[in-house]
Amino acid sequence: MALTPSKMLSLNTIAPNFDLLDTVSNSNKNLQALRGEKATVIMFICNHCPYVIHLNQGIADLAKAYTKKGVAFVGISANDVENYPQDGPEHMKANAAKNDFIFPYLYDETQAIAKQYDAACTPDFYVFDKDLKLAYRGQFDDSRPGNGKPVTGKDIKAAIDALLNDDPVSEKQVPSIGCNIKWKF
Repeated sequence: MALTPSKMLSLNTIAPNFDLLDTVSNSNKNLQALRGEKATVIMFICNHCPYVIHLNQGIADLAKAYTKKGVAFVGISANDVENYPQDGPEHMKANAAKNDFIFPYLYDETQAIAKQYDAACTPDFYVFDKDLKLAYRGQFDDSRPGNGKPVTGKDIKAAIDALLNDDPVSEKQVPSIGCNIKWKF
């Protein structure tokens, strides 16, 4: 595991489209069908990263709290499953059920979508406004495995709440940090 920060894609970038396998429903889903009325949260996550595991309950709770407010959530795993089989689609479906994810958990087999989003780590969070312009990219909060800080989601919640209230999202954003995406070579 190489501790890696997110690359911080430029604000106002339009969300790259995708059409990927949803491991939960076993059908392909695209961004236009999944986007939220008020905001869309794209999360690059995986099954085995301790930084993602640390946030799984918080991610599930956040999606449950905000989906009913017009915010869509999408999880994407882009890890190389040949070298990290625990991140394969069948395990993704089980992980989604175990963590009570109410959002699609998509498999980016070619890693092309992760590259388009300039994703670097798991977890890597992106919050897009109603027009799919990037408003926030960064950490969930400052909780990390072993640092004793509670998982609150304060950073990502502040961004989502600003969008819901038609307020500007603070440009002071802290990169997420976690395991590097396991790229194919």
